[in-house]
Amino acid sequence: MFTSISEFFNRIISVFSTFTIFDFLDILTVTVIIYICIRILRETRAMQLAKGLVLIAVAYGIATLLNMEATTVIFRAVYSNILIIVVILFGPEIRHIIEQVGHGATAKSLKTIIHPGVAVDIAEMSGTITSVCKACSNMSDQKIGALICFENATLLGDIIATGTEVNAKASRELIENIFFPKSPLHDGAMVIRDGKVYSAGCILPLTQKTVSSSFGTRHRAAIGLSEQSDAIVVIVSEETGAISVAKGGVLQFDISDGDLRDILTTAFIPTGSSADDKIITRLVRRIKK
Repeated sequence: MFTSISEFFNRIISVFSTFTIFDFLDILTVTVIIYICIRILRETRAMQLAKGLVLIAVAYGIATLLNMEATTVIFRAVYSNILIIVVILFGPEIRHIIEQVGHGATAKSLKTIIHPGVAVDIAEMSGTITSVCKACSNMSDQKIGALICFENATLLGDIIATGTEVNAKASRELIENIFFPKSPLHDGAMVIRDGKVYSAGCILPLTQKTVSSSFGTRHRAAIGLSEQSDAIVVIVSEETGAISVAKGGVLQFDISDGDLRDILTTAFIPTGSSADDKIITRLVRRIKK
């Protein structure tokens, strides 16, 4: 046993004895490249595909360890053509990464590594939820249609790209002005990111499942996005004024503004929040972003 431990440490020492500054730069470069690629991919729903490939790789490893020959043959056939599969699955994202590098996104991503800012504060998100609830209540009374998406762990970069960037503090007045009839952005969806109105006039994917004929395009779009991501989507019906929420592909129809506040608070405000909770929440969100 002691011999094995001694050999292990001797191997570590031999590795570091030949370690140079160029090896460090090599590792650092690869790390930064992987970080930038993951950061750009996270802005799209392609990240879900990437997670799926990782899970398949884990299953492949387990099947190999257990000598499951038939399963191993199938997985080996898949991974022998992995480059072709990646190009087919992530073609648009690969092009997007190259375009972003050309437009200087690399420098921007590097700045975010050392940027001192942190993610949304609990008080700021609480204020955003209050503003959204008040705006939805007013728009419900006036039967003004609205579609508001609260981004969660799955980033909505591809959805945001279809709209107009706003990046402003959320307020009742701003939300109502954006959805006021005949305003330039009133027909699309609004995306709330990090407690701010990040984008408006966005186009959402419609659900493919059969829904009631009483639901219009806004409800179908809200269900569609909630099926493809973990976003919470708030809808105000232009016909009835009813407030609804789509989450996980399920629509909660005709709820009160109080129910809306409870749903959003439960989803985005940690229970029993303290100063330590805020720090932990910020760090986790910082890592994700």
